[in-house]
Amino acid sequence: MPEKWHGLTDTETRYRQRYLDLMANPDSLKVFQDRIAIFDSFRRVLTARKFVEVETPVLQSIYGGAAARPFTTHHNTLDCELFLRISPELYLKRLLVGGMQRVYEFSRNFRNEGIDTRHNPEFTLLELYQAYADYEIMMEITEQLIATAAREVSGSDKLTYGERQVDFTTPWPRRTYDSLMAEHAGMSMKDIPAVRAKARQLGIEESNKDDAVVVNEVFEAVVEPALARPDASGVLRAVFVMDYPAELCPLTRRKADDPSIALRFECFIAGMEIANAYSELNDPAVQEANFAEQVRGEAEGETMRVMDEDFVTALRHGMPPAGGLGIGMDRVIMLLTNRTSIRDVILFPLLRPL
Repeated sequence: MPEKWHGLTDTETRYRQRYLDLMANPDSLKVFQDRIAIFDSFRRVLTARKFVEVETPVLQSIYGGAAARPFTTHHNTLDCELFLRISPELYLKRLLVGGMQRVYEFSRNFRNEGIDTRHNPEFTLLELYQAYADYEIMMEITEQLIATAAREVSGSDKLTYGERQVDFTTPWPRRTYDSLMAEHAGMSMKDIPAVRAKARQLGIEESNKDDAVVVNEVFEAVVEPALARPDASGVLRAVFVMDYPAELCPLTRRKADDPSIALRFECFIAGMEIANAYSELNDPAVQEANFAEQVRGEAEGETMRVMDEDFVTALRHGMPPAGGLGIGMDRVIMLLTNRTSIRDVILFPLLRPL
């Protein structure tokens, strides 16, 4: 057993033999006790808002609802290829069609992609949908969930993350994607020649990419780092980035007076994307056309190989207008427990085999 007075300090051993880490390090044990408390806090808030918790399939015959590479497996009895889910989205929306108007799931999702301090191939996502809501209401829910949990864990709206203080006092600032592009990149997202010139200046290969992809790569390179900087008082704030280019958002309702804008936001805190939300698309004809475009783009690395015909059929039966929200729970735990690696907040993170 590790000597408890000095604790277990070897990082590799802490991750591979978590039982020793918990045994020897009270701070590590508290992180996971706080993780449980944060999930409980989220559930209480959602129950008070009349949401119900549901379960949807982890094994899916058609994967969708996100842009990610899936893990593939095979069912012997049915002799069919199956995928570990990358998102529960399309199943939760089917429940809206069926009349369950406020649903959520803490879903384990699996994405066959890279590993770093903010990404683990297996992670926990809170995803919820509310009928007759929009992305404005999803902003209110996001603020309430995270700010309430922050107060319950620390007793304050202000927490330390790394070397900075993060202020979760609501309401949080709301900025449009285009205004941030103008402020930090020096051009509108609709000025494509200027955006492509900026991409070349940044060393981003843009000649063989769609306009919206280039816009977003410039945004990620220039704007997202700026969102991680403290304000004039030296404090970090959560920021809602609203109104994304519509081409990036195939499942999102368009702005009524400008169809090039999607009614979507992402929430950034301390430089991390914490939440993603939409005013949901519920027009079956538009959804089918967007899916068809995704299928055509699969050769270029997008994710949908086969159109989910049943989901389109579900929309034809009538999905109410709705708001949808996804929150990366592991990153929320990182923020609220002052941990800068996702491996510190997952009990058994995926590691390279010995």
